[in-house]
Amino acid sequence: MSVHTMKTAMFDKADATQWREAATKTLKGKPFETLLTKTIEGIELHPLYTLEDVESRAQKHRAISKETGWIVAQQTFAQDGQQFIGKVKASLKRGNEAILYDGTQQLDWNQSSLEELAQLMVSYPFFIRNTTKQDPILNAFSLIPEAMRSTVKGMIFVPDWIIPDGFLQVRTIGADSGYAHHKGADAVTELALTLVQAAQYAEGKENFSDFANDFFVHFAVDTHFFMEIAKFRAFRILWQAFGTAYGMRQTPNIPILATTSLRSYSKLDPYVNLLRAGNEAFSAVLGGADVITVHPHDVLTGPTDASIRFARNLQLVIKEETHVDKVLDPSGGSYFIETITSKLVENAWAMFIEIEADGGYEAFMNSSRLEDLLKQRRSDVAKGKKSLIGTNVYADLTATELTNGDVALTGGRLAEPFEKIRSKFEEGQPRTVLVTFGSVKDFKPRADFVGGFLAIGGIRSELSPAFQEAQDAIDWLQQERPDYAIVCASPTEMESIIPQLLGKLPDSVILEAAGKYDTELAQQWLDLGLHGFLFVGQDKVEKLFDIYSQWKGDSQDE
Repeated sequence: MSVHTMKTAMFDKADATQWREAATKTLKGKPFETLLTKTIEGIELHPLYTLEDVESRAQKHRAISKETGWIVAQQTFAQDGQQFIGKVKASLKRGNEAILYDGTQQLDWNQSSLEELAQLMVSYPFFIRNTTKQDPILNAFSLIPEAMRSTVKGMIFVPDWIIPDGFLQVRTIGADSGYAHHKGADAVTELALTLVQAAQYAEGKENFSDFANDFFVHFAVDTHFFMEIAKFRAFRILWQAFGTAYGMRQTPNIPILATTSLRSYSKLDPYVNLLRAGNEAFSAVLGGADVITVHPHDVLTGPTDASIRFARNLQLVIKEETHVDKVLDPSGGSYFIETITSKLVENAWAMFIEIEADGGYEAFMNSSRLEDLLKQRRSDVAKGKKSLIGTNVYADLTATELTNGDVALTGGRLAEPFEKIRSKFEEGQPRTVLVTFGSVKDFKPRADFVGGFLAIGGIRSELSPAFQEAQDAIDWLQQERPDYAIVCASPTEMESIIPQLLGKLPDSVILEAAGKYDTELAQQWLDLGLHGFLFVGQDKVEKLFDIYSQWKGDSQDE
């Protein structure tokens, strides 16, 4: 082939049908549908998206932020007002761009500290959340001279509290989906509940435009990277539709605050929380959040100066290394993102209408729908359908800090059941052995699985010699007398070995089998004295508590 021919050669244009045929061949008989993934929002994710997917979506336009970039809002952890001021000043010198106060645990303030805070609020944007009108920090507003109040920028929402006059650039009405998020809400539910709250507040205002200029929203950001990007983008489209319903030709943009979610944070292997935080923060950036807060990786047990610096620097690195703060809607144009954004918009608007018809926000929150979602999430994590690295898979057996730090903790964390059982086994645990048979290739897959399964609960296990005969294993177990033993061998060997072992071991040895077997065979072994099984897809939390109760001789305590 000549060079000219090579340069002018054209490839046949492939289409989605050809790709699907090629993909199906690689599945070796499995249906193409096995490549589809259904999310907790009920949205079906496909392995490939095309221009046709985007052109068929209901929304043909995008609603994006009017400005690039975002504000780095690092939370300050302190014991009192004076310490708060010192730490805020230090963080502002190191890349923090705002004053962020969480009033879940209110601080004591003296007059001098409040005056310093008032001075800082004139120069830096502030964000005050989760507090009440009794919080003494609110006295700082009256200490700001009236002539300077119009320059103060920030957001605060305190029920039944009225901000002093003159703060023209301070937003005081907020819709917060963070509580529902940590109680199990998915992206569709969060979006719908945010609109429901907006409708509730808007009804009490005479002029929608005035309301919109005083309004802001807050979202927690989970680890489902692309879904979270789409969630922020979907909200802006929904907000435009919401304003249109109130007769607005051009609905003003409102700021979106984002905070990394504690739902997926774990006290186990806490440095993995750094990866979760990075994932969540970057998705908020790509989705178009205006203000972002990153929780330190050890916030559950009490943050340190180092962990706070890591959290702050995470955002600074994103800014400096990606330059994404120079781009409007950086994820726009992605067929995948555009498609799931559209689906979130459709589903969230339908749910918004449904909630309104069923009694509104309070009625929904008093129902069991969030509880059901949280149960589903916890079940998926317990059975390994969803991974929490370092918690329900690839657990680190290094002793870890499980006590609560002096910070506000959020209920609904998916790691909590694992932390509870881990704490029990850190107080004491059975001597555990994996009883192996045959060659390494015969028992290693099951031994590795069982070792990893037990490590999730903090249980350390040891391998027995590789036995060839059941009697050798019986003699060894009678001599070693472990508390807990799991037989690991090939499926064929298991069927002959287990009956030989049962009834010939010390009563003190709890014997279980690795693998899942048909109901009749499993029941035969249980009738002969086998205690149970460890297998893929099992509820790990339930099983680990069962092991604990067998060892202790107590009823299961969850």
